Amino acid sequence: MIENTMFNAASPLKMTTGMTTQAKATPGEAMEQFGSYLEDAMNQVGQQEKTVHQMNDKFLLGQVDVDQVMVASEKSLLSLQMVSQVRNKALEAYQEIMRTQL
Repeated sequence: MIENTMFNAASPLKMTTGMTTQAKATPGEAMEQFGSYLEDAMNQVGQQEKTVHQMNDKFLLGQVDVDQVMVASEKSLLSLQMVSQVRNKALEAYQEIMRTQL
């Protein structure tokens, strides 16, 4: 019974056609795609901060409940913390690469 569930090591894995388009990207294109992904993420974080400021103003006018403001504020805070951690990891990776000896 266990033998039926084990993978056959002799059979090669087949790649799907969706994976081949991604594998054809050059390092420059991959870097550009990653850069645009990070730029979009930063724009979303900025948009979340603007939304929080707008909701704070609406709260002062009595148009929004405090729970809505708190939820938006926490979302914005978590996004900002994530961006900070991604930046820290990128800097650590860069520093590690610079420490490697050739």
